[in-house]
Amino acid sequence: MFKQFLENAEGNQGYLLSSLAIFLIFFILVGIFVLTMKKDEIQYLSELPLNDEDDERGS
Repeated sequence: MFKQFLENAEGNQGYLLSSLAIFLIFFILVGIFVLTMKKDEIQYLSELPLNDEDDERGS
């Protein structure tokens, strides 16, 4: 797949490769962030739209 991508990119190779790199880096960082979140924080965020109370964390 990447071989065809590189062969078909004629003059704009720098723009294409940099946009692909930015895209991949962004989603890898978001994935790492989500995987390292604490379970209580995930639980709080998942219930956030359902809670009518003010901030439960006290911040």
